[in-house]
Amino acid sequence: MNTEDIKFWSEVCQEIIEKSNLAVTPLVGSKEAGKIVKMGADGTPTKYIDLVAENKVLEVLEHIERPLILVSEEIGEVKIGDGQPEVMLVVDPLDGTSNAVKNIPAYGISVALAPILSDRKGPLTIQDVQMGLVKNFATGDVYGAIRDEGAFMNNEKLLASSIHDLSQSSLGAYVYRMDMEKIEKLCKTVRRMRILGSIAIELCYVADCTYDAFLDISDNLRVVDISAAKVILEESGGLVTDQYGQALQGKLNVLEKTSLIAACNSTIHKEIIRILGGIQ
Repeated sequence: MNTEDIKFWSEVCQEIIEKSNLAVTPLVGSKEAGKIVKMGADGTPTKYIDLVAENKVLEVLEHIERPLILVSEEIGEVKIGDGQPEVMLVVDPLDGTSNAVKNIPAYGISVALAPILSDRKGPLTIQDVQMGLVKNFATGDVYGAIRDEGAFMNNEKLLASSIHDLSQSSLGAYVYRMDMEKIEKLCKTVRRMRILGSIAIELCYVADCTYDAFLDISDNLRVVDISAAKVILEESGGLVTDQYGQALQGKLNVLEKTSLIAACNSTIHKEIIRILGGIQ
């Protein structure tokens, strides 16, 4: 994409984020927010607050007059506008829904952008994402990155962590349905462990050095949920792979799943992989 296109789509993404924030905020902590209204395209229940957030995304995109493909948890994949789509926007309109329903301050929005080239063959994958934006609605913090241009939090450049000793590190993890015996040694090695329930925000916490690493080795993590934060973390100097140390290659659709090990730098990442080396 040229500079003008990057500016245009960046402004669109920012409008999506701000208008979704305004739509969601009055519902946070309310009984109405948590009502299940349907099943989403990803096969999980859609709560009312999810639907409100996604409808606001659609409202913004239907007025920009440039064709695109939207991939979102509740609606799945939909083409918007006439003509050849220019980009694919991968949006999680509300990351951390349960937190928002209970007013736990770790919930927000994730927006990733992948250009659609005219000679493209085959489906887009997470490797095609060139821009990512994540906002924690509860704190107001905004994280962003454009491939090869660095990562930023509230317009301040993010840099790689100086932590290289795993025993002094802070680890975030998703442990639901995980075999705890497999990660017992890792849990005993790190200094502290946190579980927040908002994957995009927690990956951004690795990027800004709040965490030093994050992992989800259940092989049940949606690729679309991490598409934006992955760019942000990598542009901050971090490293993101699957649990076997391989680059993520998942397709950009709501059904694609993966495992994930994300770390603030290669040293921490290698040590985690070493400790978890026997996982199958």
